[in-house]
Amino acid sequence: MEPPPKKTISEIGRSGLIKELNKYSSWRSEQVVKGIGDDAAVLERNETTYTLISSETFVEGVEFDLTFMPFHQIGAKVISATVSDIYAMNGHPKAVLVNLAIPNRVTVDMIEELYKGIGMACSDYQCQLSGGDLTGSHNAVIISVTVYGEVEKDLIIYNSGARTDDAICITGDLGSALAGLKILLREKSHWQESDDPVMQPDLTPWEYVVKRQLVPVARKDVINLFQEHRIIPTSMIDISQGLIHDLQRVLNSSGKGAYLYQAAFPIDLQTREVANEMEEDVDKYALYGGEDFELMFTANEKVVEALAEHFSNFSVIGKITESKELLEMQTAEGEVVTFEK
Repeated sequence: MEPPPKKTISEIGRSGLIKELNKYSSWRSEQVVKGIGDDAAVLERNETTYTLISSETFVEGVEFDLTFMPFHQIGAKVISATVSDIYAMNGHPKAVLVNLAIPNRVTVDMIEELYKGIGMACSDYQCQLSGGDLTGSHNAVIISVTVYGEVEKDLIIYNSGARTDDAICITGDLGSALAGLKILLREKSHWQESDDPVMQPDLTPWEYVVKRQLVPVARKDVINLFQEHRIIPTSMIDISQGLIHDLQRVLNSSGKGAYLYQAAFPIDLQTREVANEMEEDVDKYALYGGEDFELMFTANEKVVEALAEHFSNFSVIGKITESKELLEMQTAEGEVVTFEK
């Protein structure tokens, strides 16, 4: 009898792989309040405060491209992407550790530029660069960042608290980071095809979307506003993998469904222009484009109204439904489409 075929990662996806790996987390610590499954692990600190821990890994050629991304921008981006997980729990980052694997082709000047960006971002987010590790790599630059944060126990927000009839809200706009990446990859292709090794493309017409790709900003301002006005959404997550992927995580954790309104998606005009130029569907940028690092949260009508009194840079794009893990969307034409899990 032949053994059963092995499952591939592409078959089960990122979320499926994480679920498989969670089987091996068998021993439990009384200090760990929340382990695998949210944006950050939650540890008991004292009677009033939790410690939050999250980590991200960034690989050259996958998460960043040295052709069009200077080292100081890489440094800033890896910190923004990692502290965003702490903000998604309604917390504040306090310290980061940076582990770095570098090949011989990388110079000391390049590493100094990387850490300039890391230092500037740490200052912006008020968290201290507190150590890490340095090792070699045969080919790619690899950066791993671990962030430690804290949150008051009565303010913590998980991605599992969405309730039926909650509004689904998004800060900022969607799809612009992907639009910026599309422009950068197009210009890289033009450079590779040209005979000019120092060609400098004019990115001025696409400045907004390019910045959203190269130097994203985690939404510290939103968390400060939430806490200043004691606004506590029922669930929250940051948009790192794309709207559909991250919303599915909320629905799976909460045991709920969702109904989206395509016409309500916040999409910047420049993102629309990029999609038009690429002859692509801009709504797919919004639905599947990652790295926007905006916050998606759910809240009841009263909380949304209270937030609107102090903050306008958010959109209501749908509502939570009782239909367990069913994700539907009403298109601009009035049709209803269903997204598979």
